[in-house]
Amino acid sequence: MRKKKLPKDEQELLEAVEAGEFQSDLTDTRREELRAFANNTFKKDKRINIRISNKDLLAVQAKASQQGIPYQTLISSIIHKYISGSLKDLTSNK
Repeated sequence: MRKKKLPKDEQELLEAVEAGEFQSDLTDTRREELRAFANNTFKKDKRINIRISNKDLLAVQAKASQQGIPYQTLISSIIHKYISGSLKDLTSNK
């Protein structure tokens, strides 16, 4: 596999990182806080039941199949992305 050529500044940064010229200033306390946040983000401890059209369900299942993931995981991901602001409703500004 061929590596993509990086712009000069990015190549210099990559080389510096790989050479160990940077050190993390992340404290053990902060690392544990971030680990706890991450664990809570991915914890799936609630079950819901929803009704959707057969057409929508088939479309979600097809998309999930293309991505190689269970359709419930795709639905959960869509909800999470929407709530966190990384998935926008493009029709809401019309």
